[in-house]
Amino acid sequence: MSRTALVLGAGLGGMVAAQALRRLLPRGDRVVLVEREERHVFPPSLLWLMVGGRSTEAISRPVEHATRAGIELVRGEVTAMDPAARTVRVGQQTLRGDAIVVALGAEYAPQAIPGLADAGLCIYTLAGATAIRGALERFESGRLTVLTAAPAYKCPAAPYEAALLIEDFLRKRGRRDMVTMDFYAAEPGPMMVAGPTVSAGVRAMVEAQGIGYHPEHQVKSINPGARRIDFANGASADFDLLLYVPPHRAPAAVADAGLTNESGWVPVDRHTLATKYPGVFAVGDITVIPLKMGRPLPKAGVFAHGQAEVVAHNIACQWTGKGDPRRFEGEGMCFIEAGSGRAGMGRGNFYAEPLPDVRLHQPSLLWHGAKVLYEKYWLFTKF
Repeated sequence: MSRTALVLGAGLGGMVAAQALRRLLPRGDRVVLVEREERHVFPPSLLWLMVGGRSTEAISRPVEHATRAGIELVRGEVTAMDPAARTVRVGQQTLRGDAIVVALGAEYAPQAIPGLADAGLCIYTLAGATAIRGALERFESGRLTVLTAAPAYKCPAAPYEAALLIEDFLRKRGRRDMVTMDFYAAEPGPMMVAGPTVSAGVRAMVEAQGIGYHPEHQVKSINPGARRIDFANGASADFDLLLYVPPHRAPAAVADAGLTNESGWVPVDRHTLATKYPGVFAVGDITVIPLKMGRPLPKAGVFAHGQAEVVAHNIACQWTGKGDPRRFEGEGMCFIEAGSGRAGMGRGNFYAEPLPDVRLHQPSLLWHGAKVLYEKYWLFTKF
């Protein structure tokens, strides 16, 4: 009997899930990948793009290349879901799966903060990173501000990497002394979920480069004309160039389907990534997994990758009767670009209790090289 596995989203988690399923399942079973975008963009490389280290073509690939492995590609946006019936609406089609892997990621909602979209440039999108590159080329002097608009966002290291890479960019071009740099964070500190030692280490990296760090500044509104940010704590700040991480939310189709909880994200079993609906799994940024320390597991590509491998293996195990089930155990790592061809690296077990057991390796050429190698591995082996 032929079965169908539906994978929703061709980001890091979705691509890993689809390719692993295709590798593990009999050829008679279908693997259908649903994606609305024409091109897959490798998100970590957006940081290099914004400081001129990469081109758009270098960090993206046509999504249709995924079909070379025998994966069926359906282009379009998921507009509705019935997880109990395991059906998905894409354009004019209704697709049904014997298993569904929801990997639709987080959507960006800059409109949730009055004035944000008009006042600044988004660090997390291809259009935003491209615009930032042009803005930095023209920026000679003034106040440059990096802002996290909400305390929870994907890739917790990314805005701190952005600040460090931009500082390096300005210094190498002889403009650093003419630019005041500030980082306003909605969160209490960098990468808090990795523990106080890692958080303090990342903060020290930022402040060592003369970047003013202002934690617990939740933005309330922004006046684009006056170039002023007003915060919920009563403080305000002026800027000449504003770069931001926007608020995140789950796609409407997922929320409307009843998959999300009060957090706004999809709760899953922390080890199997199963949702409350049989045969429906969720991986990556769209999920919420509470940790003992009181914060959720970070939204990061390394976790999406590991979760997708576990889900694909377990679906194949159940359908074929071969192998033993696996568990996702919360192991993860992330690189932290520091400029000048160096990067730090945090690695450990985020499921450890009472606090995640994570170690921060100081910036070096080695870790930067490792990040470059992973970029090449992803773009040249997955497509």
